[in-house]
Amino acid sequence: MAAAAQTVLPSVSGSRLLRRFVLWLLVLVCCLGLALLVWRWTENAAIDKLRLAGAQRLDSYAVSLENLLSKYDFLPGTLELNKDVIALLQQPDDELLRAEVNAHLEQLNKLSKSTTIYIVNLQGLTQASSNWREPDSFVGDNVAFRPYVRDALRRTPGGFYGVGTTRGEPGYFFAHGIYHNGRMLGVATVKVNIEKLEKGWVQGTDKVMLTDAHGVVFLSSVPDWKYRALAPLEPAVLQELEVSRQYFSHALLPLGLRELRQLDNGASIVATPAPAERTRMLSQTRSLSPRKWQFVYLSDLAPAEASARNAFLFTWLSEALLVMLVLYARQRRRLGRQRQRARLDLQRAYDHLETMVAERTASLQQMTHNLSEENVVRRHAEQKLRQAQSDLVQAGKMAVLGQMSAGITHELNQPLTALRTMSDNARVLIERGRLDEAKGNLATISQLIARMGALTGQLRQFARKADASLKPVPVAAAITAALFLVERRVEQERVNFRMSMLSQDVHALCDSNRLEQVLVNLFTNALDAMDGCATRQLTVSVTRSFQKAMISVSDTGPGIPEAIRNHLFEPFFTTKPQGQGLGLGLAISEQIIREFGGMLLVESTTAGGARFIIELPIAEPETT
Repeated sequence: MAAAAQTVLPSVSGSRLLRRFVLWLLVLVCCLGLALLVWRWTENAAIDKLRLAGAQRLDSYAVSLENLLSKYDFLPGTLELNKDVIALLQQPDDELLRAEVNAHLEQLNKLSKSTTIYIVNLQGLTQASSNWREPDSFVGDNVAFRPYVRDALRRTPGGFYGVGTTRGEPGYFFAHGIYHNGRMLGVATVKVNIEKLEKGWVQGTDKVMLTDAHGVVFLSSVPDWKYRALAPLEPAVLQELEVSRQYFSHALLPLGLRELRQLDNGASIVATPAPAERTRMLSQTRSLSPRKWQFVYLSDLAPAEASARNAFLFTWLSEALLVMLVLYARQRRRLGRQRQRARLDLQRAYDHLETMVAERTASLQQMTHNLSEENVVRRHAEQKLRQAQSDLVQAGKMAVLGQMSAGITHELNQPLTALRTMSDNARVLIERGRLDEAKGNLATISQLIARMGALTGQLRQFARKADASLKPVPVAAAITAALFLVERRVEQERVNFRMSMLSQDVHALCDSNRLEQVLVNLFTNALDAMDGCATRQLTVSVTRSFQKAMISVSDTGPGIPEAIRNHLFEPFFTTKPQGQGLGLGLAISEQIIREFGGMLLVESTTAGGARFIIELPIAEPETT
């Protein structure tokens, strides 16, 4: 019997160890599976965030490109209103007339800030050009092979991006037929440089490309990727590009992007072409109609992969901690006496805490009574302060309008020049009995006058004194109105402006006129801070956080030291030289935002500049 008992005991002990081993193995497998699920979920969430940011940037780039091109779309059609241009196409051997047209095109090219403006006859020969003084002038060149010339000769306004065959300078070409008494005499062409858009496309490790209908990259934030094809081109396409000389001497080799995984909504994960630096990136596209162009935005997935790894490790550590807590709980069950003693100590501490809370409550009640009395006095002082602040805000607006007069004069100069030319032409056309053409000139004059009225209307809106009522205000409209008042200075100082907005329908509960005053003050301070800096980047972003609208204004200036930030919103405190500011702008702005029920905050950016954040209550838009 003793021997049998000795045989059974080791068997029972071994069975218990086996059950424990199986249990811990199951726990390990479950923990690993959960960690992998967290890994995948975190990676997908990070990719969705990148897709949202990439889509917003693509929309911003597309709007910037369309705005730039739309500024010049009407220009070629106005040249047929010039009698000298018509006369030159009818008398191509008149050199004196050619010199007058060359001078006119040269002056018009300077005013419009285009690259080149030139006139082509029906055979494709250039009769006059704005670069007639240059050694490689376009005058006398045959451009009949260009698609935009062929389209214009077929009575279809042409648009075409290509590399110049004379200077090798790329640009976008606008072409429009020149008619006289219903008969085509030639083609007016305007060349515009859109390469400057690339400067605003740099997004750290992210990359941006703009391709044509054949998938050829002609604009990119990576210089080595320009004039490369996303995929190998068909022989017929290569032949077509060779005939039109769209990219002149460039070889158009394949870029070498490799697709790794296809996602929904047209997105995909690709590998970059450089073997030594091959990385996984998120690829998103946006088509531009009717030009058949396509923006491609590549977001670096390294941060998303790092977040997934960190989530995986955090889950592992959390699970290990949970297991340790379970073991600890089992251990605690064996320490009943110590738990009872700790409960008694906790009860005594709780009683002591209740005594302290009662004493503190009595003290707070006394403080509340004193504050109520002080609040009555403060209300009277605040009424006087609001009146003084309103007068200071209006005075600040008048000062800003004085600084803006030179910029508005420049903006009105080009429409006034066009008005003078078209009015003279209209008078001549009326004298000649060509009333239909004169009506067309007068309609164009009316459009230009409406544009000038919109410019002056913004100034009248900004100059009026705001009332005290609060209502839903579209944040995007307020930013646009404020930006309009400093746009000229942004252009003159070559500041790169960037705006990021998740949604266009964000409304804040405030007064639009006073919000615009705060934004103009922040924009002006940012431009002053970046004076003399090598990199000048003004960034405005709008987000929603719970029931708050967050407006962020960032610059790349020298930043604000901690000691100065503590006094930044104090009246009459300024870091500007004497005579350049009273130190009231930020103090008034902070008071205005506080009256709206929000806050004005300041912090340093990672790049070393300053960021001002406006928090305002979210409001639902008014319905009519």
